[in-house]
Parts: sequence; C-alpha cells; structure tokens
Amino acid sequence: MSLIWIVGLVFFLAFLAPFIDKRLGKISGYLYALLPAALFVLLIRLLPAIIDRHFIVRSIDWFPLLHVRLSFYLDGLSLLFGLLITGMGTLVLIYSGYYMQHYPMRGRFYFYILLFMGAMLGLILANNLITLFVFWEITSFSSFLLIGFNHERPEARAAALQALLITGFGGLAMLAGFVLLGNVGGSYELTDLLQNGAVVKSSKMYVPLVLLIIVGAFTKSAQFPFHFWLPGAMEAPTPVSAYLHSATMVKAGIYLLARLQPILGGTDLWQFSLGLAGAMTMLVGAYFAFTQTDLKKILAYTTISALGMLVLLVGIGTELAITAMVIFLIVHSLYKGALFMIAGAIDKTVGTRDIRHLGGMWPVMPIAAVATFLTLFSMAGLPPFLGFIGKEVIYDAKVQAPEIAVYLAILAVSANIFMVAVAFLFGHGVFFGKKKDPPKIPREPAIPLLIGPVVLSVTSLFMGIYPAILTQPLVMPAIDAVNASPVDLHMKLWHGLNLVFLLSVITITLGLTLFFFRKPATKALRKFNQCYFKIEFTDLFRKLVENFLSFTKRHTEVVQHGYHRFYLMLIFIVSSLLVWYQLYHTRGWGFQASWEEIPFYLLGISLLIITAAIGAVFTRSRLVAIVLLGVIGYAMAFIFILYGAVDVAITLILVETLILVLFVMVIYHLPGYMPKYSRPSSRIRDGVIAIVFGGFMTALVLKAEFIKLSPPISDYFLKEAFTKGHGRNIVNVILVDFRGLDTMGETVVLVIAAIGVISLLKLKPKKKEEEE
Repeated sequence: MSLIWIVGLVFFLAFLAPFIDKRLGKISGYLYALLPAALFVLLIRLLPAIIDRHFIVRSIDWFPLLHVRLSFYLDGLSLLFGLLITGMGTLVLIYSGYYMQHYPMRGRFYFYILLFMGAMLGLILANNLITLFVFWEITSFSSFLLIGFNHERPEARAAALQALLITGFGGLAMLAGFVLLGNVGGSYELTDLLQNGAVVKSSKMYVPLVLLIIVGAFTKSAQFPFHFWLPGAMEAPTPVSAYLHSATMVKAGIYLLARLQPILGGTDLWQFSLGLAGAMTMLVGAYFAFTQTDLKKILAYTTISALGMLVLLVGIGTELAITAMVIFLIVHSLYKGALFMIAGAIDKTVGTRDIRHLGGMWPVMPIAAVATFLTLFSMAGLPPFLGFIGKEVIYDAKVQAPEIAVYLAILAVSANIFMVAVAFLFGHGVFFGKKKDPPKIPREPAIPLLIGPVVLSVTSLFMGIYPAILTQPLVMPAIDAVNASPVDLHMKLWHGLNLVFLLSVITITLGLTLFFFRKPATKALRKFNQCYFKIEFTDLFRKLVENFLSFTKRHTEVVQHGYHRFYLMLIFIVSSLLVWYQLYHTRGWGFQASWEEIPFYLLGISLLIITAAIGAVFTRSRLVAIVLLGVIGYAMAFIFILYGAVDVAITLILVETLILVLFVMVIYHLPGYMPKYSRPSSRIRDGVIAIVFGGFMTALVLKAEFIKLSPPISDYFLKEAFTKGHGRNIVNVILVDFRGLDTMGETVVLVIAAIGVISLLKLKPKKKEEEE
C-alpha cells in the first residue's frame, strides 16, 4: 500500500467518525481501532525491507512552482515512529471505547483523535519540509481541540489555548528555519538534504536556521523554558493524555531533531543548545514530579524529564548516544502509555486521581496492580525490563560523552534518582499503604481499560528478556537513519560489572532511600520550592498574554479610532505620497498629445464632467451633490459607449443608478445641512487631499499609457480569445474562460449575500408568549 494511502485512510476515517458513531453508538471506538491495527501489521511487514535498506519514497506534485511536493519517505526512524503511533493508537482507541462511552459529543472526540493520528503519521512520513510543516500544524490544531475537549471547564480552555499559542509560535519559527534550510540546501526534500549536510553547516545562514528549527522542536516537546504547557494539557481526557505523552505530540520534536541530526548535528551550536536545554529539562521534570499529588501531573512531569533526556542524547550525537535515544524512546512510550491508562482507569473506577486519597487497593485491583508494577519497574530501570537496558545504555553514552562526561553522569544519576523514587511512590501510594475513603467503592477496572496496560507492560518485560530478538530489529534501522550510516548493534540484558552497573546500583539505592524518607523529603522540597521557586511559568505566561493584549488594545485605539473619514484621509495621503515619490523617481514620461486629435464631443463630455465635479464640491445641497456625481458617472458611461465598450457602459449605468437611488433614500433620513460641521479649515484640508490624490491618479494613468515596461497582456487575450475561448467578445471570454474561477467565486459571494439579505428581510420577531 502507498504511504500516501496510509495517511489518507486515517484522515478519511476521521471525517467519517461522527457519522459512524451516530450509527453504531458505544461500540464505534472498538471499530476505529481496526484501522491503526491494520496499519501496524502493514508496517511490521515492511520491516525486513527497511532492515535491508530498501527505503520507500512516494511523492506527487503539490505546488511545483514553489518546489513543494506531497512526498513521503519510510526508513528505519519513520518506521519506528509509525509503529509507535499505530500500535499505541490501537490500544488508546480500545481504551477510549469504554472510557468515553458516556461522554457527550463522543463522535467529535473520535474525529479529533483520528485527525491527530493522521497528522502524526503524515509528519513522521513526510519527505518534504513544507509537507512536514503542514502536518506539524495540524497536530497543534488537533491537540488544541483534544486538550480543550471538556470546553465547559475554564481550566481546559485556558490549557488548550496555552498549548496552541506556545506550539504555534514554535511552528512559525520552525517554518522560517525550514525556508532558510531549503534555500541553503538547494531542496526541500529531506532525501536531498541528507546528502548536503556539509553545505548546510558551512553556510552563513546555519546559525539562524538552527536556532529557528530548535525553537519549533523545543516548544513541541516541552523543553525548558517551554515545558509548562504540558502539565496543563492534563485537562484533556485520559486517552488523549496517554496518546499525547507516549507516542505522538511531544515526540514530534524529538523526531524532528533526530531526523535533522545528519544535516545539522555535530556542531558546537547544536550540541550546546540541545545539551543545555535537555539537561535542564531532564532535571526540572524529575524534581517537580516528586512533589505532585495528582497522578496525571506526576506522569506529566516525568514525561518532561524523559523528553529532556531524549533531547540531551540527540545533542551528544555519538553512535552510543543515538542508540540510547532510540532504545529509551521505545522504553518511555511503553511505560508512559500504560501508566496513563492506569491513572485513567483508577480515576474512572474510584473517582479520584489524588494520591492522598488513594491506597490499599491491591486486594480489589490485582490485575491493575500487577500491570502497574511491571510498568513502574521498567520506568525505574530495574532488570529484567527494557527500561533497565535503556538506563544502562544511557549511562554508558553519558560516561563516554566527550569533554563533559562527568557533568552528564551526575545530572543523569540525579534525575533517575527522582524517577526511581517517583515510581515507587506511585505504586505504593495507590496499591499499598493505609486504605482511604475515595468517592467510589474501589473495584477492578473494566477489561477494555486493562488491555492496554497489560499489553504494554508484558511487551516491556519480553523486550527486556529477549532484546536481540524483539528489540534489536526495531532499533538498528532507526539508529541507521539518524546516523545516516549502517550500525552494528548487539543488545543484551547483562553488560557485566563495570562503572555503568555501579551507577545503576547507586541510582536505585538512593532512589529507594528517597522513597523511604518521602514524607520529610517532600515537606522539605515543597518548602524549598515556596522559597526559591516562586515563579509559576503558567501564571507568567498568562500575565504576558494579558499585558500584550492590553498593550495592543491601547495602541490599536490610536489607529483604529472608528472615524471612517480619517481612515480615508490616511489611505489617500499615504498612497498619494508613495505614488508621487515613485512617479518623480521614474524617468521617461514620453507623453505626447495633440489637442487637434481629440474629438470635440469628448472635449464637451470632459468639460461636463469637470463642471459637475466643481458643482458637487461647492453646492450646499446634498441632493444636488449626489445628482452631480451621477452626472459624472453617466458621462463616463457615454465615453465607454463611444469607444465600443457597451457592456462596461451598461454595467456602469446600472451601478450609478443603484447608487443614486440608495443615496437619495439615505439622505432623506439625514438631518439638514449644518455649516458648523464643515469649517473653512476642514474644507481647505479636504481640498488639498483631494487635489493631491486626484493629481496622482491622473499622473498615474498618463504614465501607464505612455510607458511600456513589458508587452501588454491584452495582446494575449486579443490573440487567444477566439481560438481558445471561442468568443468574439473579448471581455466576456476573459470573464467566463480565462478567469472563470474568479468570476464563479464572485458570483457565489453575491448569491450568498443575496440569500442573507432575503433571510434577514423575511425574519419576523417572535410573538411573546403569554405569561401564565
């Protein structure tokens, strides 16, 4: 199946989702899961070809003049992301089938999430930078709809708007970077740019284009200081959170950085920018996760930490670091998707996500508890889970990082200490400890809510036990794509006793210690936060937006004051000055005219127009002024008749007649003429503006008549009107054939306006109901 069809099918199902849901009701969510499941199987079948480096490229022309093609490219990196998106999407849709069954506007939810899925598939498969940007923006728009799905809540609306503004700002910056990259690299196709990495890095535009693209990636993947939008996104329904955090939205920035690593990576700017932001994000996310009480907020901050880890590894850029990045990408997707589904299932079943009101649920939720602890062990990096292999490779990559190995190792161990503590805090706080009194009686979540966590936790366990069989075939092609060269990888669970293993032991030991002393540690950290972390980024962003809107309102009122005559004056003055300046600096008027060549009747009509214009200016009667303006219009129509443009003349006569009638009807309801509204100074000002504006229009027409900068387009219409348009009336042929779509658009607008006017005229006020 073509890559274009893969993306198109998801979008097609998205637009059908509301209608399918209306017909099938509660079972529609399970039906939607069949498409991503089928796409997952299809991508798995393509894996052998990708391992053999038989990459798939499909493209069609979109905007050839702008060198924009709707092109798609499947290699190891895009295949891995495609498997995560479709596999996780299948489980999330099954989960949503039960979770969303009683939600109003359920069909709309499925439309949003399938639109989101299609956009993510288009993004990771795009081979053209502009195509990638289009899908990138669709993910921002659809995530806005998903985060604000519970739109009756002010918090949900605010979180959705915050996410849209931040990621939208980053998207615009990224587009500017893409334009620079395309110009420097000579192509917008990624397959071409991969061959021109040296040219791009040696360009003078390298620094601005890298910074612009990094801003787009950082905002999308919640890197410090743009990280604060992600915890707010927890206002979305839990299926959205599980999908957004595990395989889609926040991973888009990671994908972009990994995809551009062969083109932009390896420089000091790239390594320093990604390394600094990644390290800060990794530590900040893990630190704040420990002090949260809402299960989804805990998981949101651990996602921020994991994203920082991924960005840091891409920034390091060594083969071992890229290997660690790819492995940890899979690790994080598996455990984060499962934990969010667990959090949602607990909230759905028990009625709360606050860990302070949970505890002692092991006896009533044994399946959920087992799935949770299997997942948390992988998150903590314990053997024999895939998370242990990922942590080992990450430590190995940071220990061997050039120049800053010691600092990276300290940061990684510090962040993972908090992650271990958070993992045990999550599991113990929900399933062990003292029983609390939650809003609902605890019970085992429904089977559809447990399918995802069970599948993901078991997958993480088996991928850890058999990494060479299950994990290596996925990891190797992705590393190959990021490094732009083949790699030789041998994955195994046990790497022996070495420094990396020692760091793992230290991490787990200190993490457990922090967990056992969690109460005094949490109290101390919260007090420390109140003293030294008083800045709330969300509040700061909200105040920034409010101040910006207040600033723009004050300054807009100066220009957009509401006085139409001053708007017209400004337009006339500015346009007149600019055109006069241009006319003055353009030489070669070539104006030649003879009074003898002008027919006497045209001189008479011109004299009539001038006389009517002077009379309209000096008359004190509005009605007389309007009649004189009508005389000017009819006289111009007569000139068109004399030169054979009868159809234009008829149109002008109709318009003049209509305007004349409308003006007379309006003037009838206006107050009488009041001289105080037209002071001498105002008349002088208006006269000067009128002379300047009318003079430039006259000069412009004269100059346009006698200066030929290029062959006139009228020659083409004269030549082709009959042969191609099959008509002798050139104006009609132009309107109907050469610019037929434009004419159709104008006609549609007029029809819609007419329908609207008729509808308004036919509206009748409803009769007030009699009071009981």
